[in-house]
Amino acid sequence: MAEQPLGSYELIVLMGLAFRSMIDDLQARLGGAGFSDVRPGHGFAFQLLSFKSASVNELAEHLGVTKQAASQMVEYLEQRHYVIRQSDPDDKRSKVVTLTAKGWACIKMAEDILADMEKQLTGQLEPVTIGELRNILRSLVYQRQGEEILRLRPIW
Repeated sequence: MAEQPLGSYELIVLMGLAFRSMIDDLQARLGGAGFSDVRPGHGFAFQLLSFKSASVNELAEHLGVTKQAASQMVEYLEQRHYVIRQSDPDDKRSKVVTLTAKGWACIKMAEDILADMEKQLTGQLEPVTIGELRNILRSLVYQRQGEEILRLRPIW
């Protein structure tokens, strides 16, 4: 492969292309496992819901979208039985979104696929290199975002 330097920003472009390639691979493999109706943005919603039930407002904030967009996403996922809306146990006037068994099955499959992808990547690199790469990326993330809640948001 011929090297085509992009100037001083090549590393950033390569990291973005690598991430996109991995997300595309994840999507293809999820589709093959019966989850073809799930999109990358849904995974970011599942990320929050795997830790707690959330209101549509909380999902909107987590995803960096409007309440209307989050509500449309919830409706889509609810129609496909990945989530349900139910009364908030702390405030019966409010509704929260909760994962269903199908939602949890999708998360489990995604975790298995991602673990396999990391195993393949690790096999392509020397053990010291993969540890160094992980440490460098972790350091970069914490420098950029601090140690507050780290959110992986979709790039709309």
